[in-house]
Formats: sequence, C-alpha cells, structure tokens
Amino acid sequence: MRRFASFVLVASLLAAPLCLLARPAAALCFWNCSYTTTKYPIVLAHGLGGFDSLFGVLDYWYGLESALENQGATVFVTQVSQLNDTAVRGEQLLAQVQQILAITGKSKVNLIGHSHGGLDVRYVAAVRPDLVASVSTVASPHKGAALADWLRARVAGGSFTEDVLSFFANSLGVVLGLLTGSSNPQDAVAALDALTTAGLASFNATYPQGVPTTACGNGASSVAGVRYYSWSGTGILTNLLDISDAPLAITSLVYPEANDGLVGKCSSHLGQVIRDNYFQNHLDEVNQVLGLVSIFESSPSSIFRAHANRLKNAGL
Repeated sequence: MRRFASFVLVASLLAAPLCLLARPAAALCFWNCSYTTTKYPIVLAHGLGGFDSLFGVLDYWYGLESALENQGATVFVTQVSQLNDTAVRGEQLLAQVQQILAITGKSKVNLIGHSHGGLDVRYVAAVRPDLVASVSTVASPHKGAALADWLRARVAGGSFTEDVLSFFANSLGVVLGLLTGSSNPQDAVAALDALTTAGLASFNATYPQGVPTTACGNGASSVAGVRYYSWSGTGILTNLLDISDAPLAITSLVYPEANDGLVGKCSSHLGQVIRDNYFQNHLDEVNQVLGLVSIFESSPSSIFRAHANRLKNAGL
C-alpha cells in the first residue's frame, strides 16, 4: 500500500498537468472589448510538467488565453523545460521574453506564472527588472511544497530509487517536449529539489523580491519598479466529473495547512495577495480539466480577466 501511495503521489506531482483536453473555441467580443487591454503584453508561464499546447490543440491554459485576448489583451504562451531547476527554466523564459519584446516593440511584459512557473517569472523579474512591468503568481510554492519535502525525505540523494524515478520522470519530460516541438533539457531531481522548503529558502535568499517576511503575510507589492501579485485556491474535490480531483485529494493529505492539492495556502503568498482561498484545486486554477471547475466559485477565466483589468488600471 505504501508503494502504491508513493506511486500515486509521484504521478500526481509529475503528470497532473497532462489531464488536458481539446482547445475551446474562441468567442467573439460584443461588449467591453478593451477590458483586458494592458499597456504591456501578458506572458503566461506553465508549471512543472507543463507545456504550451500539445499538437496545437491541447492547451495548458485551457480557454484562458482566448478569454484574455477576446477583451483586448495581447497574450503570449511560453514553454520551458518540463522538469528542471528554476534558474534553468528562468533563463529559458527570459530568452522568450526578449523575443516577445522584439516582436511587439514593447519595453516590458506582464508575467503570469502557474505553480513552478511562478518561480520562473520571479527569476526573470529579479535578473532583468527593466524588462518586467509585473509578476503575478498563481498557486506557486514560494516557501516550498510539502509534497516535494515528503518525496525528498523518502528518496535518498544518489540512491538507486532516485536514479529510477529520475529516469522515468526525465523520459516523461522529453516526450512532452517532443510532442510540443521542443528539446529542452530535463532534470527531474533538480526540479524536485527546487520545490522543497530548503530549495525555496535558498532561492528566496538570492531572489527575495515580493516574498513575505512573515509566515503567512503579504510581501512588498513593488520592488525595483516591478509590481508583485499572487492568488491561489484551497479547494480539492470541486467537481464530481473532474478525473484530476481524486489524485489531488491524495496529495493534499501530506500538507499541514489548507492547500489546493499541491501548494499550501500560505506558501502561495507573494507581493499583494489578491486572494488565497478560491474554491479551486491546483488544476482548476488554470481551468483544467476541460473547464470542469466548481460552479460555486468565480471561473478561472473571470479571475484572469479581472486581473488583466487590474493591471490595465495600474498602467501596466
């Protein structure tokens, strides 16, 4: 039973973003069509094991890109190594940001990152604040993820078990990369270490921008001209039709605080905390699977559109 539970936990951490289905059709805008028209383009950065789009039809940000564009936003979806250290992923993201600026002729971007992607966008803003207008993180483990700690405690460094798990996880990352047309390097062990409490303590010591100095407080809302925002959820079983809810219910059990199945409530805090208790789990936050989220909570698309409007009103 213990081995089975370990397998479920590993599979949920590494493969949860795979539960994606067809791309939703874009809608026409007939009202308030400049609601999300920000000054700078919006750049979306995926989380662990994520991607931009599989075969051009399976989107990580299910319906969110089109929801933002429908009301005036200019949106770019990026892709980095599915499994790797934050600095490696961050450098890959930075290169894409520079390309986006060259394409658009803009001087800055608004970065939005989900899960591990929130750490990537923090890296970019820290090393090149001149290129970033705002950083927004969605359910990112800024103080570490309890699941990563749980796994690291049971997988000794340099052990046979680590080698086996690394092989299969790296292979998964390579396959995902190939399916999306990229060949970024994969390093599952580095990715796991980056998401532990110790890994984030080290990362935060080097890149402290926006990180709260208290256990569950707000961080600085503006650093070096960059605005910092965050939001997250604490829902788990949010839709009976969603096949991803059950694995997230299992992973949620290792967390000592309210969480979304993979990231703790307080760990998600960065800069201005918009809200940390949406009734959403870790995949709901990016409108997965197939938009099967709670009908009793604001939809992810409305949350993203409202945030784009927030950025617009802040002159960003």
